[in-house]
Amino acid sequence: MLLRAQDNPFYRLITLPIPEGIVLEGGGLTTLPSGDIALVTRHGDAWIVENPYMEGNQPPHYRRFASGLHEPLGLAWHDGTLWVTQRGELTRLWDKNGDGRADFYESVYRWPLTGNYHEYSYGPAVGPDGQLYVTANVGFFNPEWWRGQSEVPWRGWTLRISPSGEMEPYAAGMRSPNGYGFIDGEFFYADNQGDWMGSGGLVHLEKGDFAGHPASLRWAEHPQSPLQITQADIFAQVDPQLTPEGAPPFKPENDPDGAVLPLYELARELPGVKTPAVWLPHGVLGISTGQFLADTTEGAFGPFAGQVFVSDQGQSKISRIFLEKVDGVYQGASFGFFDGFASGAMRLSWGRDGSLFVAQTNRGWGSTGREPFALQRLVWTGKIPFEIQAVRAMPDGFELSFTRPVDKGTAADPASYALSSFIYKYHPVYGSPAVNLEEGQVRYAEVSRDGLKVRLVVDGLREGYIHELRAEGVRDYTDGQPPLHPTAYYTLNRRPQGDTLAIPAGARAAHHHHPAPAEAAPAPVPTPRPRPAGQLAKNQTTLPAHWTEGPDLTIRLSTKPGLQFDVQDMTVEAGTRIRLIFNNPDDMPHNFLLLRPGQADKVGKAALALGVKGMAMDYVPEMDEVLYHSKLLQPATNQTIYLEAPSEPGVYPYVCTYPGHYVSMRGVLRVK
Repeated sequence: MLLRAQDNPFYRLITLPIPEGIVLEGGGLTTLPSGDIALVTRHGDAWIVENPYMEGNQPPHYRRFASGLHEPLGLAWHDGTLWVTQRGELTRLWDKNGDGRADFYESVYRWPLTGNYHEYSYGPAVGPDGQLYVTANVGFFNPEWWRGQSEVPWRGWTLRISPSGEMEPYAAGMRSPNGYGFIDGEFFYADNQGDWMGSGGLVHLEKGDFAGHPASLRWAEHPQSPLQITQADIFAQVDPQLTPEGAPPFKPENDPDGAVLPLYELARELPGVKTPAVWLPHGVLGISTGQFLADTTEGAFGPFAGQVFVSDQGQSKISRIFLEKVDGVYQGASFGFFDGFASGAMRLSWGRDGSLFVAQTNRGWGSTGREPFALQRLVWTGKIPFEIQAVRAMPDGFELSFTRPVDKGTAADPASYALSSFIYKYHPVYGSPAVNLEEGQVRYAEVSRDGLKVRLVVDGLREGYIHELRAEGVRDYTDGQPPLHPTAYYTLNRRPQGDTLAIPAGARAAHHHHPAPAEAAPAPVPTPRPRPAGQLAKNQTTLPAHWTEGPDLTIRLSTKPGLQFDVQDMTVEAGTRIRLIFNNPDDMPHNFLLLRPGQADKVGKAALALGVKGMAMDYVPEMDEVLYHSKLLQPATNQTIYLEAPSEPGVYPYVCTYPGHYVSMRGVLRVK
């Protein structure tokens, strides 16, 4: 069940008004001891927002605290002052004369930059010992601009810095580590899909760990490096597909028939490789991971105390994670939580009342939320949603905890559940489809006396894999409704040891066929009608035989940064035979779909509902509303397709349906 933000009875979304002239593109956010909040913007300003709770029905007051910062993407309050991470520096902001404005910018520690656009830096996260942790992106350089590189120390690393400015490299293998922070005193980071990164995820990092992206290993043998892994170790296991010396640039592409090496298998061969504690399936629980934050509100934010909330900039949403330790290793389940923020959900901070502030931005990155920036506050209404509260691994299956008692009849029926598992490739290609998909079976379900827990005995557990567990058939005891978010994605890094559950004789067994993985069962879509002889295929890549005189018109269409087509309005005559050359010079995947009039939102949402199946389907849903489409183009690739303009005049939208793109990446074909 997907609730619109304005219709959610459990959490209320409040938008803070922003005065005209203030461009509040949130790069960092923290709550001050007074309860006010501090925020840094990508334009380089630091603001103090007073009365962010709008008490007394009064608007918040914005006070500029600092300016001239270099694209800061993190902020923390520590030891009586604000600390901010700029692109190349950890800076402490002092207000020494007490006038409410920073008058001394202390350079705590600087690291080198090349000037590359992608060399973002994030943080700091303040550790229990008072040390400050900063994470750094890799860069992307011509001519192989698709390959993340670490041209200067310490791109792709986490750095641990003392308040006095002493730095030690802590861990490596990051690509775009936008998420950073501490959970129960342990350091975690969150990355985004890209080269060498099949999907986003939450990773527990200890000193000397390697998280997967090999560019950072350029500095593995530096005297300060704590790593025991080198690039040669990685490339001995996985072909990096580097361009041969003297040859034209060669961009790696996914080989659907090639060997599959998941990251967890590499970790078995190379100690020190760290896999995600919890994967966030790409396109399902986000596309561009932002900040994560442990719930320390002791119940003021609802029935999820101690769990972790993760923002997603691209899909303008927040997901939820339940963590546990098995044999000393973190693992757990990820769930949907809240959709519908105004812009890209970037940074999170708890308010003094247990509400959640969300700083947002989408300039250059795009988001499903259409506003260029926003500051919003999410407040629990006091009503408890019916949700899967937690999923715990058991020797023979899983134990589900619910926020409210279940209907025991539906919860005890194995047919109320579906189980499947999958994983991602570890390779130098941008992202990965879900691979090695297998269906499991729920053999038995035992409900606790209070109706708050269900123990499942299953077949098909696989260590190292993501297990999609759907509980769509379970109903709430009180009102008969299904869980608000009925799907959990459990990352099984370790299978627990211990006693298994004895299945009583005559117990109900499942008698259903499990569907392939998806975020939720999408609404039925019509089966496409067969096309008459001579009618073009939806993805026609060869010149149609009956076009004896060739196309009437050639159109060249490209993507450009900021989730846009370079041409957004075209006019043709009805029936025009078109050769469309679609080029993707952007740094992320895109596709092209020509649709029936007025169907852009419907098709975009259907593409999102494809879930983990989406990449294998090029994020093109099978529905009559789609007239023609390209395949999903990876960066620096192109495809030529042939299409005929519809015979009926009208305005036909074209969109990119890669997750989160359809809201803003659009154009129209006007047929006369």
